[in-house]
This record gives sequence, C-alpha cells and structure tokens, in this order.
Amino acid sequence: MKKLVLTGAAGRLGSYLRVPLSKMCETLVSTDIADGLGKLLPNETYVQADLADFAAMEAVVKGADMVVHFGAIVDEAPFETLLGPNLIGSYNIWESARRHGVRRVVYASSIHAVGMHPKTEAIGINAAHRPDGFYGLAKCFTEDLARMYWDKEGIEAVCLRILSCANVTNPRAVGSWLSYDDMIHLVERAIDTPIAGFSIIYGVSDNDRAPVDNSGARHLGYRPQDNAEQFAEEIYAKAGVLDPQDPANMCHGGPFASTPMGQSAMMALNLDTDDKGKD
Repeated sequence: MKKLVLTGAAGRLGSYLRVPLSKMCETLVSTDIADGLGKLLPNETYVQADLADFAAMEAVVKGADMVVHFGAIVDEAPFETLLGPNLIGSYNIWESARRHGVRRVVYASSIHAVGMHPKTEAIGINAAHRPDGFYGLAKCFTEDLARMYWDKEGIEAVCLRILSCANVTNPRAVGSWLSYDDMIHLVERAIDTPIAGFSIIYGVSDNDRAPVDNSGARHLGYRPQDNAEQFAEEIYAKAGVLDPQDPANMCHGGPFASTPMGQSAMMALNLDTDDKGKD
C-alpha cells in the first residue's frame, strides 16, 4: 500500500499499532486530536484533526488505500458527548472513503455493541445488536453504517469487536482478554486478507473461557496465540464468589451492562493498561 491512515493514533491501542502499520505501507498518516505523538516514524506523518470535522477528515483520507479507524471516546458517556467523535466521526470517515475511492476501512468496534447478551450464550459474529449503553449504541451505528457502505458503495469493512485489550486484572478478563500481540495480529489480518467484504470478528485471544465464537470469520486468517488461563487461578481467588444476578458478571459487556446510561464505566473495569501511549 502507498498510504494507510490510522485514526486515534495517540490513544492506547493506536500507540501499539503505529510501528506495525508503518511496515505495511509506504506512508502512514496518523491522526488524532492530541497536540502530537512525539517522535514520528521514518515514513509517518501526523495530522492533528477532529473526527467530527468533515473537511479535516476528507483531507486526511484523500489518497489512502485503507483506513484503520480507532479514533473515538472509549467509554460510556452522555449521548451528546459521543455524538461528534463516535457517530458523526464514523460517517465522516466512510463518506470520505467513498469520495476518494478507499478500498477498505478497518474499524475498532466493541463487544459493547452486543454487551447485553448473557455470557452463558456463546454468541457468534451474527449475534443481534444488543448495546449496553450509548457507547455500545455508537458501535452498532457504525457497524450498520459500514454494512451500508459495503452494500451500496462497495467499500470493504472489517469490524473488530474488541472485548478487553489490557492486562488481566479481573474475572471477566480471563475470558475477554485480547493481548497486545494478538491485537496487532488481528489488525494485520484485517488489512492484508485479500477479500473481506463486510466482516465482523471478535477481538479476543485464544482463551479457554472465551465467551464468543469467531468460527464465522476464519476467512480473515486471525489465529490468536495467547491464552488468559495462565491468570485464572490467581484472579479467581482474589475475586471470591461473584453475584450471578449482577449484570456486570452475567453480561458480555461487564460493568457497562450495569452502569447507568451516560455514566463512565471504565473505572469499574479496574484496567491495568500498561500504557504505551496516552488514553
């Protein structure tokens, strides 16, 4: 590829993606609302831009072969807060892609698009949308937007329903963990698979207790290597007995399923993010 665009490049996951993505293209254009990224890679340029600004996004996307769209507010928040970056921003990316002939958009969706499904149901990639808040609703919107642009305009899309990409610190993560290495592998396969069409795949490592089924997305070639079972005994011992009536324990969305709509749920996850960049 000549040009690859990465949105959310200053975020935690975007920071892990910059180096591997730079190896897949002649020019990596990283963008975020942050003032900068520090030292840039040899073939990387940085554009400070707001996802909600259509003209800015169109300028960034122009000439790109693909877009890796990881930019967003990554938490539950009031609808009005999420509207610009998480909904309008998605429209701006796909409409810019249409106008400039972008082949494919790889999108950081989330388990929260289906977060109210119970974990006792091993849901597959065709599970009905069942968001656990406004954040999950924005993921549903963007998945449907991506499907529409594939059906109507032929823009391929790979929607990565990431479960939890951080160090394992809680019982939920024993099943939902996506290691950083597997996350990079997942994005690489979403980019270099020859034909993607419209695809959904769960971003989860090869955990013994993974509560989702990726068998319907094997065409993407994602074969995770890490397994959170190594942490299970210690994590479960510390947590004690969990309440099976609590949606935070019973639902795929974890604390997002029990937190009131519009209120932050990230703190309840007790994430150990081992930050490479900035949130």
